[in-house]
Amino acid sequence: ALPIYADIFGPSQPTMFGVEDERPVSVSVGGRDLIAPIEKYGVNLLSIGFFVNAGDAIVWRGAMACNAVKQLINDAHWGELDYFLIDLPPGTSDIHLTLIAELRLTGAVVVTTPQPVALVDARKGVEMFRNEKVNVPILGLVELPRNKYYIFGKDGGKALAEELNVPLLGQIPLVQSIREGGDEGIPVTLQAGHPAALAFEKIAGQLVR
Repeated sequence: ALPIYADIFGPSQPTMFGVEDERPVSVSVGGRDLIAPIEKYGVNLLSIGFFVNAGDAIVWRGAMACNAVKQLINDAHWGELDYFLIDLPPGTSDIHLTLIAELRLTGAVVVTTPQPVALVDARKGVEMFRNEKVNVPILGLVELPRNKYYIFGKDGGKALAEELNVPLLGQIPLVQSIREGGDEGIPVTLQAGHPAALAFEKIAGQLVR
């Protein structure tokens, strides 16, 4: 799997993979100078976070952000692909429309928390991809977090999936180890048998199928 992090204004991928100090290099391929993605845990990565200092704010207009996404997609040496995953920013922005125009997408996965205010945005995301001018299949919906205290409400994502007739790929538990793994750059999925890792593996398996 080869993911690109398209959230230009909040690029957290380098931190979550523990590669904040890495900088992509240029490689010559077929007479073109292309960006070589960063590799970690057997995954190739690209994010605008590799090209700016961690503490710097990215103050760009929409057109600049969209051009950056185009470069990350088209000017990188991705090689032979199994899966090309693009993590989008929240909402329905210019970046989403740029992506739809640049690539023929297999489908979209919508992620939400269970509370009503988040479900409103998730619904908009589903409807954007289903719009007749866009026409990108919804592969499924993921709900997080899920725990015994139901701080954010209970099963809102499941109910939305049923209402919109899309698969519920899974519900991610709210546990401290996910947060710690993201902050430390060591994903919880590396912990074989961990309940959170199993939840992610189940979702990934359903998505591949």
